[in-house]
Amino acid sequence: MTYQFKIKLEGSSKPPVWRKVLVPDTYSFYELHMMIQAAFGWDNAHLFEFSNGYSGDIRIGVLFEDDWDEGEKDDAEEIGIGELFHQEKQKLQYLYDFGDSWAHLVTLEKITDEKIIQARCIGGKGACPPEDCGGIYGYYMLVDTVNDPQHEEYEDMREWLGMEDGKTWDVNAFSIEEANQRVLRYLQEQSR
Repeated sequence: MTYQFKIKLEGSSKPPVWRKVLVPDTYSFYELHMMIQAAFGWDNAHLFEFSNGYSGDIRIGVLFEDDWDEGEKDDAEEIGIGELFHQEKQKLQYLYDFGDSWAHLVTLEKITDEKIIQARCIGGKGACPPEDCGGIYGYYMLVDTVNDPQHEEYEDMREWLGMEDGKTWDVNAFSIEEANQRVLRYLQEQSR
């Protein structure tokens, strides 16, 4: 079977930042995490967790020694997505980077009988924010800063992002080809 997920970056607007991915039902939550990273363009530089929000009865992520003792969290590499996702419209929250708190809403849109050989991104909208920019509110402040030559931090922030002269940050930028090239690189790394 194949699962189609829509992953929306919560708090994003004008445009809302989202991606749609197709993944085999055999994927673990760790593999789904890596697909989200690749489809969005995140760097996989921080911790993550899947949960059902504040109720806390579902918590899946990377385990540390303390987690084993307390039973606080399930290991993302050991739990298959098919163990929790059974029907269309089911949702979980995916939190990436506990400092910046990039919260994403993961919605299972479709389950098909199709057997796919390779996971892929099938759609999306909006530029992925840069890592370590302070969360969704920091992102929008950063966009205003790097696109306003009169802003006092204009040069510093553009240098930090490696932006070339004359370029602006386009919040609408999204390339499905680039997203799938990142997905393909991830899949090639996994097959080594």
